[in-house]
Amino acid sequence: MINVLIIEDDPMVAKFNAIYLESIPGFSVAHIAASAEEGWSLYQSTKVDLILLDVYMEEKTGLELLKDFRTADDPVDVIIISAANDKQSVRTALQNGAIDYLIKPFTFERFREALLQYAQKHQIMKNSGQINQEIVDALLLKSDKKQSKMIDLPKGLTEETLSTIVQQIFHREKGAFSAADVATETGISRVSIRKYLNYLVENRMLHLDVLYQETGRPLNQYILNPEKSEILQSLIKN
Repeated sequence: MINVLIIEDDPMVAKFNAIYLESIPGFSVAHIAASAEEGWSLYQSTKVDLILLDVYMEEKTGLELLKDFRTADDPVDVIIISAANDKQSVRTALQNGAIDYLIKPFTFERFREALLQYAQKHQIMKNSGQINQEIVDALLLKSDKKQSKMIDLPKGLTEETLSTIVQQIFHREKGAFSAADVATETGISRVSIRKYLNYLVENRMLHLDVLYQETGRPLNQYILNPEKSEILQSLIKN
């Protein structure tokens, strides 16, 4: 489990960041601090792998706190989450070792991507003995977007089958479809199809509409979420 300290002076923003974070498997909120001083104190007494750090705070800014960590030769990983969108703030953050920079307001997809990228690199460092060029490249080069979108597939689901199903969804004419429709077109069992479609619904890539037939039995129908079509398209393996 990756323990995260959130340092954010807006309680509502801190709350939503915590909700976002704990919806991503493998992450846990260790503490929430409302100021740089409180964040420093909590960090000293708690095992923390990652800090989500705001910039604009009273008395001491997040960038000043980040510099304090580096002055103390502390290698803790930091992701900046802030409304600060000026070049100097971004430059200062990167020069002091911030691993990512999210500008408010950000999308959940961008937040999720930042955390999944971090989890991947965290695991690489944790499992690596000697460092070679391949490991350095994995740490410094951006992972393929397609891979990052599928990195946390639930147990029992595979990228290949998901790709086949998504491809069939895009081949269909616009409109609602059922698990039976996709099963017929792909040759995959309805039970398996439902698992993948439910996964896509949970990630808001599909909308679910339940219709009741004349027999009274419910029929689940799925509709592509146009706002997520680009992400869904990226799940198709070449």
